[in-house]
Amino acid sequence: MRVLLVEDDEALSQAVCGYLRAKAFVVDAVPSLAQAGAALHAAQYAAVLLDLHLTDGDGLSLLPQLRGLKERPIVIVLTARDQVSDRIHGLDAGADDYLVKPYDPGELLARLRAVERRRSTAQLPVLHLGELQIDLSREQVRRAGVPMALTQKEWALLRVLATRPDHLHTRERLQDALYGFDDDTGSNTLEVFISRLRRKLGREHIETVRGLGYRLVRGNAA
Repeated sequence: MRVLLVEDDEALSQAVCGYLRAKAFVVDAVPSLAQAGAALHAAQYAAVLLDLHLTDGDGLSLLPQLRGLKERPIVIVLTARDQVSDRIHGLDAGADDYLVKPYDPGELLARLRAVERRRSTAQLPVLHLGELQIDLSREQVRRAGVPMALTQKEWALLRVLATRPDHLHTRERLQDALYGFDDDTGSNTLEVFISRLRRKLGREHIETVRGLGYRLVRGNAA
C-alpha cells in the first residue's frame, strides 16, 4: 500500500515514515501543499495522511484536487486542532478520518487499516482462495493451514492483489505499491517479487496477463 504523508514537522515525518515502512507500507513524505499536488500527479496513492497547518496553506485545500483523481485515496487528517468543530469541518470537507496530535503510531496504523477495510471492494476480512487464507487486517497467510512468512515487500504486493481479487493490476500500479520516489528499482524487480509470492502461495493463484499486468485468481490459472 502506497501512502503520501504531507507533514512539515521533519522529526515527526521521519518517525511516521519509519514506523509505517516497518509495517510494509510504501511511504512518500512531502512538507508542503505544492509538493503534495505534484506527488499526486506523479504516483497513485491508496492513502494520504494530511497535516492541516502547513507552511503554504491549510491542508484541507488539497481535498478538491483528490476528487478529480481516477482513484481517490483514503484521507486521514493529522492535526493539533482538537476541537469538535474542527473535526466536523475536516470530515465534511471530505476526509475519511481525523486523528489529533500527539497520536500513537499504532493508533494511526489501526485507523489506516480500518478505513482501508471500509473502502475495500473485498468485503470479507479473510480471503479464501482454495487452500489459501489471506487475512489482510492481521497480515496473516495460511496455505493448507500452515502459516506463511512474507517479507515486507511481499506483503505490500499481496495487499494490492488481495484487496481486489480477480482484478487486473498493471505493472505500474504494483510498482507504485512497492517503491517510493527515493527507491532504486530495477527493470525486473517486480517479476522477482511475483516469483517469490508464487513459490509461497502457489503458482496457480497469480496470473500473468502478458503485456498488461497480474491478478490474484480464485481458481486455476494457465
